[in-house]
Amino acid sequence: LTNADLSELLAREADHAKMPAKKAFRRASRRAFMWPEEAADLVRQGRPLTELSAVGPFLQKVISRWIEDPPEVPERPEIRSGFLTLSEARTILKKRPSWLSAIRGDLQMHTNWSDGEGTIAEMARAGMECGYQYIAITDHSKGLKIAGGIDEAQLRRQGEEIAAINQELKPFSVLRSVELNLNPAGEGDMESACLADLDVVLGCFHSALRKKEDQTARYLAGLRNPDIHILGHPRGRIYNYRMGLSADWPRVFDLAAELDKAVEIDGYPDRQDLSVPLLHMARRAGCRISLGTDSHGPSQLRFMEYSAAAALSAGIERERILNFLSREQLLAWAGAVRERSASNAA
Repeated sequence: LTNADLSELLAREADHAKMPAKKAFRRASRRAFMWPEEAADLVRQGRPLTELSAVGPFLQKVISRWIEDPPEVPERPEIRSGFLTLSEARTILKKRPSWLSAIRGDLQMHTNWSDGEGTIAEMARAGMECGYQYIAITDHSKGLKIAGGIDEAQLRRQGEEIAAINQELKPFSVLRSVELNLNPAGEGDMESACLADLDVVLGCFHSALRKKEDQTARYLAGLRNPDIHILGHPRGRIYNYRMGLSADWPRVFDLAAELDKAVEIDGYPDRQDLSVPLLHMARRAGCRISLGTDSHGPSQLRFMEYSAAAALSAGIERERILNFLSREQLLAWAGAVRERSASNAA
């Protein structure tokens, strides 16, 4: 049994278990995607499964029994399908050792200015430890109050802090950005003049994410929003919690390619959005791809393994991925997108 198999078995046990076992099964089902080693390998090596996150003595007995006498693993429902485990991601990345090391930056993360735990300086130093040239700080915008969204005045003050940090950490660069909250009509919640001062703008939907009807119009409107460069975590899916939205994806990716805007692979383990099947469509459309970890603390920059593995698995060409660009190349692309949007608006 793989960790993905175990995750599904744990999720199904949670469906009919009583508290507190229900909570333990559900938590372990999610954490199985982050286990650095296959649980079956630990059993073969005689090591305790309690080395794995969210596995205590009770779950160790359950999982060991499954590994020793494997049950049939039912087909995963859509709400739990298409997610890579960390061990799967690392296996994919081993086939191209230079892939991960060539990434020059992370284009989505949060700080304690909104709902993150780390400071900008802490996130920057974590980026430096990854060998990056740059990171983009994408704290939530003011419309998402539940996530501590910041307004225009706060965004400007944050820019002053970023400027000071950049002076200290040269040649490493912290890019000014924001996770702009888009409504279903594709409209942002911040003044365009303020956004124009940023290096790059990530736009994301955070409302009406359980709609079952086709949402193509929403995505087309979001991409046509002249303020944004990247459409972040497009489907809005979350493992075993929310399926996310559906759309005519080839049409969405075709427009992104036409406008030379990017769609994101959010590497947060619970999101992994876009998924590999959708990335195959994006590759065929020829649109740009952005990799972001959606980190909410310095240690989570390691989630880049999920984004990078998904892109590699889908056969996305390095030339189409923003994160392989130098800082200067990235800013030149962002500037060209802005010019094109302004020209179209005129």
